[in-house]
Amino acid sequence: MLSSVARIAIIGGGNIGEALLAGLLQAGRQVKDLVVAEAYPARAAQLAEKYSVRVTDVADAAENAAYVIVAVKPDAVEGVVEVLAELASDADSSSVEQVVVSVAAGVPTAFYEAKLPAGAPVVRVMPNTPMLVGAGVTALSRGRFANEAQLAEVSEIFSAVGAVLTVPEKQMDAVTAVSGSGPAYFFLMVEAVVDAGVAAGLPRAVATELAVQTMAGSAAMLLNRMGDSGTGSAVGPLDTSAAELRASVTSPGGTTAAGLRELERGGLRSAVASAVEAAKTRSEQLRITSE
Repeated sequence: MLSSVARIAIIGGGNIGEALLAGLLQAGRQVKDLVVAEAYPARAAQLAEKYSVRVTDVADAAENAAYVIVAVKPDAVEGVVEVLAELASDADSSSVEQVVVSVAAGVPTAFYEAKLPAGAPVVRVMPNTPMLVGAGVTALSRGRFANEAQLAEVSEIFSAVGAVLTVPEKQMDAVTAVSGSGPAYFFLMVEAVVDAGVAAGLPRAVATELAVQTMAGSAAMLLNRMGDSGTGSAVGPLDTSAAELRASVTSPGGTTAAGLRELERGGLRSAVASAVEAAKTRSEQLRITSE
């Protein structure tokens, strides 16, 4: 279990950094154990006022922190790592071992390990934007030197903003394609259903309410089914809950069957598969190396 006095430094005060900060406070973390590094003065002042948290620069925030969460854009990672490496080289042997947690897309653990002192523990994470409302899902991968206890502690940190699972780092590009990009696929589907509802004669406000509530309720049914069947974990058996629920609401020869037939005819499955593969390929192309 994460120590109640372990200091957490969040490097980057953007949406992801703020969502994590808010989630940790909501989960009971003390303001005194949290610090944020934010380069833009206006944003820094906003965060300090809203959360009563200390906002400072990277070096000051990371010093003496047990966990340094790098939540900046990929092109800003190298500058942050340079500061962390300098701090580590100046630290004495009695200092707490610092775990670097990377939220930056496309930056592998090897990048950090090559630039930080030998043996530095690094954990890579890929959250998604629903963490902004405490309903995200975060995938974790540990680097060569992070141990199971450190991985569990990072998992506890991110559980403040949603579900957490662990995957091998080689799967992170696929994770990005499915859950990182996934909310956009969902929003596009909702947009399409709303437009179709309007075309079918509904007022846009009514079509929007029906579509959004239907999607939310359907997701709740699926999560409930997965929880009941014990398949809601990354190591559980193959889950067929979505297919089973779809079948349960599809009467032979009924309206749902007619609608599903058109979706299949339109190539929905193929389009989704192509979208995930394209996003995975792009994630691979954006990967930053230590060379």
